[in-house]
Amino acid sequence: MFDAGYWMLDAGFLIFRLKNGAEIMKVISTNIGKARDIEWNGKIVRTGIFKFPVGEPLILGNEDVKNDEVIDRRYHGGTEKACYLYSADHYSYWKQFYPELEMPYGIFGENLTVEGLHEAQINIGDIFEIGDAVVQATQPRQPCFKLEFRFPDPGIVKRFVDSGFPGVYLRILKNGTVKNGDPVRLAKRQDSISVQKVFQLIYAAEFDREAVETAVNDPFIAPSCRKDLLKRWGSYLS
Repeated sequence: MFDAGYWMLDAGFLIFRLKNGAEIMKVISTNIGKARDIEWNGKIVRTGIFKFPVGEPLILGNEDVKNDEVIDRRYHGGTEKACYLYSADHYSYWKQFYPELEMPYGIFGENLTVEGLHEAQINIGDIFEIGDAVVQATQPRQPCFKLEFRFPDPGIVKRFVDSGFPGVYLRILKNGTVKNGDPVRLAKRQDSISVQKVFQLIYAAEFDREAVETAVNDPFIAPSCRKDLLKRWGSYLS
């Protein structure tokens, strides 16, 4: 029974933290999607962003979640983006912008909606046990225009960037099954840079040498994310 802890306010979120520093996180929705064809700007775009709660366990595999349709594997799925987490705590933030929009879990394209998750508290390379799977944080999500398919707002990508809430992509270290109610247990903390900070660096207006160097030299960051950081800031590092 988790009774030895305290509440803390972090970035506007009330979080219960155990005395050993670990936070209680829990899966509250498992979500998968089927491919859809959407007309957008005069062309047909095929997408897998329409994920919805399924109320049944998900199997996390090396490159994707079983039965979840991944369309463009240049940007989705694969070993560095095998599963996507988004925080249930962030939904109230988004509701203030879209009060009339129905927001089922999965609307951000996440496979697992997790209560108590905050990107500022998760470092690149952190290892977690979820169900009988073992996973590792690799990078933040970088939004694309397909968010407009779920949100009736051409400014949603900018809002997503400005929010600082990118969610977390995972590398699967041990395949396994995850169900609603499963705790997300921190198995190993890395002394690295937070997922939120990496997200901020990708879009920042000002160069932060120390943070960028930490990020690009991190052994656990996804290669594609390192490439994006170097594309943005590489000329400043030389």
